[in-house]
Amino acid sequence: MTLADYSVTPDESSAAAGEVTFDITNDAEQTHEFVVFQTDLAPDQLPLNEDGSFDEEGEGVTHIDEIEDIEGGSTESLTVSLDAGNYVLICNLPAHYRQGMHASFSVS
Repeated sequence: MTLADYSVTPDESSAAAGEVTFDITNDAEQTHEFVVFQTDLAPDQLPLNEDGSFDEEGEGVTHIDEIEDIEGGSTESLTVSLDAGNYVLICNLPAHYRQGMHASFSVS
């Protein structure tokens, strides 16, 4: 998984259900975060707050887990248990989601 200004690019777009480990590299100079949500909504159609950030408690999304404050140039890992379904991977720092920091991910 690679984070950049302003993109989220998974090495793989799908995985088998069960334990999934995301190795996240922040290729940008600025800090980003990595958040996993289960949803059937399109990655660019998630509910928004008034400030334009993604509403993490909005209708149609379930928060799974996240890593905050991934500094530029660093790599971190996140292991989560995922059921079969559709997911969206995002950075939800102010304005980052709206600038394209989201990607779809499916689990079967």
